[in-house]
Amino acid sequence: GELNLRLTQMNKQEIEYVDIEVDTAKKRTSMEALKKFNDELLSEMENISNTDAKGFVFDGFPRTRSQAAALDAFLAEKGEKINGMVALEVSEDLLVERLLERGKTSGRADDTDETKIRNRFNEYNTKTAILKEYFDAQDKYYGINGIGTIEEITQRISEVFDTL
Repeated sequence: GELNLRLTQMNKQEIEYVDIEVDTAKKRTSMEALKKFNDELLSEMENISNTDAKGFVFDGFPRTRSQAAALDAFLAEKGEKINGMVALEVSEDLLVERLLERGKTSGRADDTDETKIRNRFNEYNTKTAILKEYFDAQDKYYGINGIGTIEEITQRISEVFDTL
């Protein structure tokens, strides 16, 4: 499949999203795929020219411990670093309920089947949730209560971003 990364530039006035897609389904080694991804990432980071930006948000990446370590190494080579991992914390049952509700209007078939949703959580729990430990060990994990209105959750996220 494809690895999709939304690179976000943050400042007080705006958020700019830059989508980077790397096709990892082709028959090439993961090192080649990572090099292509790193090249595209660096290119996009250099192309964003707003000097008022305080940094970038990687939305949906890294997803595994090895990706996190590779990103850390890549950024270190460029004199950069990850300042924090921000995660919305919500119980799995509430998330399943939300996804099933979203499935009624989104047209996403994977949001209408509870078994498929729970399988996605299993995948998340075995591969991605361990990033909490990875970044917490570096004092870079910020868990945010993901229950409330959009405005309340946005405020909580903004408060964390202001500290990074």
